[in-house]
Amino acid sequence: MNLLRLTLHQLVAALMLLAALSSHAAKPLPAEVKATLPAGQTLLTWEAADLNRDGRVDLVTVSEASAQQDDDGPRLLQVWLRQPDGKLKAAVRSERAVMCRQCGGVFGDPFEGIQTQAGGFTLLHYGGSNWRWREDYRFAWSRRDQTWQLVAVDSLSYHTSEPDKQTAKHARPPRDFGLINLADFDYENWQGRGQR
Repeated sequence: MNLLRLTLHQLVAALMLLAALSSHAAKPLPAEVKATLPAGQTLLTWEAADLNRDGRVDLVTVSEASAQQDDDGPRLLQVWLRQPDGKLKAAVRSERAVMCRQCGGVFGDPFEGIQTQAGGFTLLHYGGSNWRWREDYRFAWSRRDQTWQLVAVDSLSYHTSEPDKQTAKHARPPRDFGLINLADFDYENWQGRGQR
């Protein structure tokens, strides 16, 4: 019975991943999103939402170098704000916010995508081998500082032989980290960092 439960758990996870990939692949790429790409970059994903609570629809994009030699180069996250004239303007960029292709271990590329909320977004990552893990980094707009700041890191880990025995951790400021702006965030080095 335990083997059956593990197989069902893996099947459900695979179906969820397939559904996410197919729904994202079906999303058409607007010309304005394509126009935001720096030269030599291939778009991995994009989402549209009001990211700074000004009533206009902004963009967050993730891209990587088109001709990667080692398949492990940095990924570029950019936030684009919609201006009153309707055009997009680059607001912030980071090459340390999204995990690399090889960072997921045996499981492969850990980057699952972006989930938007009003005034912010969450970067979703999942990886591992027998020990599986997930790391989700949530950023929210700071009206005072006029940028996005890390407001939550939610982690989960479990062994594939015991998927019901999960360990969850929730890191929040100021207890676990101080003020970390998106431009300064590093997925490998955020714990205990930031101005308090």
